[in-house]
Amino acid sequence: MLDLLLQTLDNTISTMITVFIMLFLTGLMVEMNAFSRISHLARPLTSISHLPAVSASTFVISLGSALAANTVIARLKAEGHLSERQAFLSAIMNSVPVYFRELFTYQLAFVIPVLGIFVGGAYAVISIATGLIKLALVLVLGRAYLPGDSSASSSASSVLSTSSALSSAPLSPLPPQARKNLRQAAKKSLRGQSRIFLRIAGLYFIMTFLVLYLSREGILQSFDVIPLAHFFSVPPETIIPLTIYVASPKAGIALLGPLIQNGGISETKALIVLMLGSLFMLPFYSLRSLLPNYTSVFGMRLGISLVIISTGISVAVRMSVLVMLLIATG
Repeated sequence: MLDLLLQTLDNTISTMITVFIMLFLTGLMVEMNAFSRISHLARPLTSISHLPAVSASTFVISLGSALAANTVIARLKAEGHLSERQAFLSAIMNSVPVYFRELFTYQLAFVIPVLGIFVGGAYAVISIATGLIKLALVLVLGRAYLPGDSSASSSASSVLSTSSALSSAPLSPLPPQARKNLRQAAKKSLRGQSRIFLRIAGLYFIMTFLVLYLSREGILQSFDVIPLAHFFSVPPETIIPLTIYVASPKAGIALLGPLIQNGGISETKALIVLMLGSLFMLPFYSLRSLLPNYTSVFGMRLGISLVIISTGISVAVRMSVLVMLLIATG
């Protein structure tokens, strides 16, 4: 048990150092109104979905760090400036940019070269489609359930712009005044983010310990993909890549690539393997990563709801593609 606690502590410390730095820098940039110049790019999305203007700013922040963007949403919700529905839909929207960022950092850089244009390209398109479906869901639900002119919107915007008056008002030509403004912004960022950071760190430690404990006891690994692989008529030589993919998608893709190139498996069958593996991998990924992140930021109830919805959309997309592939090959 002691080694498990030490491993949890090591994982938590290494992660939380990055989180603290990102929280502080994001809070500082918000206080200095640094995102105001580019947040207008996301304003059409928030306008259509009836989300507050602050959601456009956090959407921009999520291009660099979804966790940092969500802490801003959680802070405004805790202070009563955002409703739970606004916070929920804003958090879903903040999860969209990662799909487009991974198109360049993961799909084009690794997946397509290893799996080939057809299989790798289809895999990338499915990933992008998942992000677009999440975005469409936010637009539809926001327009259906959020008021078009919300008082919370202006309240939240005023919170972010309170200290931004320092940057929008005429600046003093004296360097000491500029340094004073920066110090004030830094203090506000530290005060505003420290409380939520402590909550994040505590819950992240608990959830990480729980996941590591379940993994060590073999509970998370107790699901056997072999019966399902036989049910879907997956070739026997793909059982190992399929099993490894569930634990590590990169490793599974690396093993599947040569099978495609050598003609050991058809491209359609390879896609079936990838979709089938995703149905197992995504819940495991959600337990290991999304659950600690979302619950530590938004609390258990809202955090678990976000994990279920986000994972459910991803699984539904893969399941739909899997069904279409099975019909096509049947």
